[in-house]
Amino acid sequence: MAKKEQQIIHPDGILANKIYLLRRENVMLDRDLADLYDVTARRLREQVRRNIEKFPEHFMFQLTKEEVEIMVSQNAIPSRQHLGGALPYAFTEHGVLMLSNVLKSDLATKMSIKLIEIFVQLRRSLNSYSELRLEIEHIKKKLNNQDKNMEVVFHYLDELADKKQQPETERKRIGYEVGIKK
Repeated sequence: MAKKEQQIIHPDGILANKIYLLRRENVMLDRDLADLYDVTARRLREQVRRNIEKFPEHFMFQLTKEEVEIMVSQNAIPSRQHLGGALPYAFTEHGVLMLSNVLKSDLATKMSIKLIEIFVQLRRSLNSYSELRLEIEHIKKKLNNQDKNMEVVFHYLDELADKKQQPETERKRIGYEVGIKK
């Protein structure tokens, strides 16, 4: 009987929600990847250990107890007991790609391609957000300068209004006086 080709039916939003920011890296946890690749987390970690030379630190790292506590508090991990005593591994975009080479299944390859596309979309969104933030800062600076200029204009207008309100004193006339003899 021919093996049925597995379809990837995970919406991008659900997959994107499985990407976390740890150590200034977008990462996915081993248990989430195991679910997506349709293997057990134990099997995934086993394959990684067998091919550890393919997973340098910028591809994969193990979470610390403090990071696990943070992940539990954010509901990314149900509980510490759920981990079974082992600290989870986090895989960067490159690590996700390398996993498909290590697991060597059609589903792993297809899922890795989909996940890489989502990582790229996140990076683009972040770049767009950064550009937008810079543009807003530029507009704020312009508005701040305009506020200062408006303050100066109003200050001068106030000074002019004060001068008009003051009674004019008799000014000394300039010129020759004609016809007055002493």
